[in-house]
Order: sequence, then C-alpha cells, then structure tokens
Amino acid sequence: MPTPLSRRSFLWNTLAGGALWGLGNVGFLSRLRPVSAEEARLDARLVRLRPEIEPLVRLLEETPRERLLEEVAARIQKGLSYRDVLAALLLAGVRNVQPRPQVGFKFHAVLVVNSAHLASISSPDSLRWLPIFWALDYFKEAQAQDLREGDWRMPPVDEPAVPRAHQARRAFQEAMESWDEKAADAAVAALARSAGADEIFELFFRYGARDFRSIGHKAIFAANSRRTLACIGWQHAEPVLRSLAYAILAHEGENPARRDAEPDRPWRRNLELSRKIRPEWQDGEPSPAAAADLLAVLRQGSDAEAAEKAVELLNRGVSPRSIWDALFQAAGELLLQKPGILPLHAVTTTNALHFAYETSGNDDTRRLLLLQNVSFLPLFRKATRERAGKLEDRSIEKLEPLALKSLGPPGLEEIFSEVSGDRFTAARKALAFLEAGAPAADLINAARVLVFLKGNDAHDYKFSSAVLEDYYHVSPALRNRFLASSFSLLPGSREPDNRLVQRTREALKG
Repeated sequence: MPTPLSRRSFLWNTLAGGALWGLGNVGFLSRLRPVSAEEARLDARLVRLRPEIEPLVRLLEETPRERLLEEVAARIQKGLSYRDVLAALLLAGVRNVQPRPQVGFKFHAVLVVNSAHLASISSPDSLRWLPIFWALDYFKEAQAQDLREGDWRMPPVDEPAVPRAHQARRAFQEAMESWDEKAADAAVAALARSAGADEIFELFFRYGARDFRSIGHKAIFAANSRRTLACIGWQHAEPVLRSLAYAILAHEGENPARRDAEPDRPWRRNLELSRKIRPEWQDGEPSPAAAADLLAVLRQGSDAEAAEKAVELLNRGVSPRSIWDALFQAAGELLLQKPGILPLHAVTTTNALHFAYETSGNDDTRRLLLLQNVSFLPLFRKATRERAGKLEDRSIEKLEPLALKSLGPPGLEEIFSEVSGDRFTAARKALAFLEAGAPAADLINAARVLVFLKGNDAHDYKFSSAVLEDYYHVSPALRNRFLASSFSLLPGSREPDNRLVQRTREALKG
C-alpha cells in the first residue's frame, strides 16, 4: 500500500544533487551564475535596463545559431543579467519575426518568451537559465524561417503620421475598429509615448479577444506582452505594442469591418449580451451545480448558447468563479477527448483570457473577456471535431484514478514513464497520486523539469506554463482532475533529451 508523502518537497533537493531519478542530468548548469528569485521577480519598479540593450539585441540577431548559446553564456559569466537577456530576446523577436499570415507558426518565438520566463521564475535558481537558453535557440530557428519567407523586419515608425498625445487613444481605437494597419501603427506609437501600461492594455485585451482568428493567439500575445513588459521594463514597450497591434489586425480576405465573417460573430453578439448582465454580477455566490450546468452546454451547445447560459447564471447570482471553473474544466476535458494542437490552444487561450480578466480594471472589458472565453470553447470543440475527427467519450468529472504501486519518487517515475506510453493511463495515475494526498507541487515541479529536458516545441512551454499556473486558479474541489488532464500533452520521461540540453552542455564546457 502506498505510503503518504511528507509535505516537504523532495524534488528540488534531489535536483540539487544533479539528477531526477534518471530523468536527466542538469549539473552542467552550475557553470552559469545562478539566477536568484529576486532577480527574476516580476517587479517593474526594479527593472532599469542598461542603454547597451541595442548591441545585445544585435548580438542575438547577427550571431549564427550554432554559436549563439556560447556567446550568450560567455557574457552571462561576465555579469550579463537575466532581465537583459529576456528583454533582448523579446525585442529581437518582435523586430525580426512577422506575425503573419497568422499569429502563430514562426511567431511562437515571440509568444513563447513569457512562457519560458514563467517556467524560469517557477524553478530553483540553478535551473532558471535553461528555458531562456531554449527560447534563444528557438528564436534563431524562427528568424531563419522568416528569412526564407522574405526577411521581414519591423520598419521605422512613420513619424509624420503619429498623432498628438491627446489624440492618440481615439486614433488608435478608430484604426483598430476599421482594421487600418498603417493608422494603427502610428497611433500605437503615440500611445506608447504618452499613456501608461494599464490604460493601453485595457484596449489591447479587448482587441486581442475580439475574434477567433489564429485560434486564440491574439489574446495570448496580448496577455504575454503585458506580462513580459512588466518584467523587462516599460521603456521597451513601443516596438512590442507595434508588433501586437499588427498581429491583432491579421485577417484573411476583405476587411472584417465591412463584412459579417464567422470569427467576428461572437464578439458582436457578446457586445450586446454583456449589457444584459446585472450590475452586481461580480458579487455572486460560487455554485458547483451552476458550473456543471455550463459545462454541459459547453459540451453540446453552440458558442451563442453557451454565452447566453453564462449570462443567465450570472443574473441568477452565480459567481464568475464558477463560470471560470466550467471553462477550465471544458478545456481540460477536450485534452482528454482528443489530445492535439486545438485542445492545447483551448487551454492556453483560456489561460490568457483569464489573466486579462484578472488584470483588467474595467467592468465592461471583464464581462466581454469572460463571454468571449465562453464562446471560444465551443468553437475549439467544433474545430477539433472537424479537423481531427470524433472525440473520445470521456468526461473530466468521470476520470477514474488508477492506483500506483507506491507514492514518493517511485510514484512520480511511474506516472511520467506512463506518459511516454499511454497518456490517458498516465492521467488516471496522476489523479490517484493527487487524491492520495501527495503534494501537487511535486507533480508540477517534475513536469517542469521534463519540459526543460524533453521539450522540443514552443507549445511544450506554452502549454505547461499555462496549465501548471491555472491549477491554482481552479476551485480546490476541481483542481486534481484539471491537472491530471494535462498529462494528455506533457512530456514523458522515456523521451530523449532535446537537442538544446546537449548543446547547452557543450556551450558551458571549460
């Protein structure tokens, strides 16, 4: 019979010895100066990057991929800071990688920066460089792809077109509403120079959630930009905001302002529907039954029916927390039913919209973000059926735990080994681990280490950072099943180490 784990986390102590039960040796990271928790903390007031950031950005842009890790490692050993590396990485991405034809594909080099940062700050000091090194290498891959596709570079701002400060907000809104790229670019430059982060991102959160094009990447980019700028400093905002505005305006065919395109319909409906929500909607009471009712509609109903159900529940006095519980459950359930790229983005989009909802200070924006997320999940379900076929008959509430041979490190080994074979069985064993009273932190920390060692794609970082963060956003009674569902896509321990781990070992020799 498995023995209960001590609440004291054993995972990082094991890592300090250099290995996690054979999951990978990370002792080579000791050659780098550790990143302290203080240095990586998200506190914009303490971030003042040196004026030499432009040469560092050029270093990332101009150094060949096969030499970049060695060049950056050498500078870190001489004192280059974590924040400078993170800032240069984001700025190099927005200056060199075009968020077109969709906000995805090669542009994940930009989208993944915040996810790598989240993974980094959630790790012990000795591991914090590894996700950043992975993102550096991934940037070079995206830069090479962009070069093959025409070598796009962000052009200088058209200064004569930049509106005056008092006109910037209205000019930006008019440009975004009319889907005018040139006018939006000039207006957002004016906003960056004259307005604060909160005011600007209230606008971007709305426009990022406005349409379902690019399967949620617009909302993801908006949330990730806000989070990364909070770390690297607002002085770097202008090029990031210009890239964000350009990305949000991506569309196919005729101007969306002049047609009734399917990706825009939820927003137009929800603009009207949001006004029907009672004024005291945020003062409701949590209701597991209401969350279950909405989840049932998210499974079978249309995007319009789901939004109407959410409004009905809010007007009955149900807390928005219960609406979010249904959304997290619906995204996790889709993972169980058909693991793949669309269910993954149902999770990462929900994470981004929840962050925007929690960050926004505008009641109207919060209503719209919630309703857009409610509408998007049936669209993700529909698109998954259309692209990947019939969904498995699995519901998140009925996920049954499967007993482990033991808990502690052997139990974790068993779970993550199973991921490399049968992911659904791994999810059931993870649920058994959690329901036996084992600390969720040990499961989460082990998952992060495996992403560092085994992850080969930006989605490995995006997905893991989102789902491991959202575990704490779900109501306690639902958390274990939500986290267990993530084993549908997390890396397994029997997969080979990624190429970056081997390259980083080589870069840090001697």
